[in-house]
Amino acid sequence: MDAQALMQAAEEVARRSGDVALGFFRQGVTVDTKGDGTPVTVADRTAEKTAREWIESRFPEDGILGEEFGETRAGAKRRWILDPIDGTKTFIRGVPLWGTLVAVAEGERILAGAAYFPPVGEMLVAAPGQGCWWNGKRTRVSAEADLSRAVVLSTDERFLAHPDRGAKWRALAAKASMDRTWGDCYGYLLVATGRAEVMVDEFLSPWDAAALQPIIEEAGGVFTDWTGTRTSFGGNGIATNAALAEQVRELLGAKRA
Repeated sequence: MDAQALMQAAEEVARRSGDVALGFFRQGVTVDTKGDGTPVTVADRTAEKTAREWIESRFPEDGILGEEFGETRAGAKRRWILDPIDGTKTFIRGVPLWGTLVAVAEGERILAGAAYFPPVGEMLVAAPGQGCWWNGKRTRVSAEADLSRAVVLSTDERFLAHPDRGAKWRALAAKASMDRTWGDCYGYLLVATGRAEVMVDEFLSPWDAAALQPIIEEAGGVFTDWTGTRTSFGGNGIATNAALAEQVRELLGAKRA
């Protein structure tokens, strides 16, 4: 299956499952707590089931890794990586800055990614060598090379308690024009479309990161973990435009990129 077809499939899955989640948005859904202490709702579960059913009917030999229902066919050569609602806490509060993430991967190589933001009507889709597409048009990260004019983002500032990374984030934010917590996948949307220059997360699961790596890279940006390694599986993430990539990673101590 070629890259274009995989992009289209990832986009279709993201749109279908995201629209299912949107049907529950601001409807007063009951919130449960998972074993790791994070919230989950019927919207998360129903959206992921929708994605899984679509994939199973068309790619029955592929594996699936999802936030809510774990892994199916772990040994499969190709697998789909799903986050039905990235930003469940945001979703629960009725704030529209959440999204649905779908990636297709072989091992740790991401073949395609889609990020759909149903409440604000924005879709990003990308695959290596195919560019990044925002609502059907090519998109690029910003060309801003002056950190003093840059917008830097994080999901939240709880990682400031980290004795090392907190200090480094504060040093970065102090040099920027603006720092905000427009977080979860929404921050990566802003970087990929040139509306922000930096997005930082201390904690990212594979289903949080896998779709975002090709989106940032194909928009001309740089996506790494906190060691500077280009990966969706490092447990955290730094996304930047290309012009500020080296400076930002030096400030954050991610020197390998």
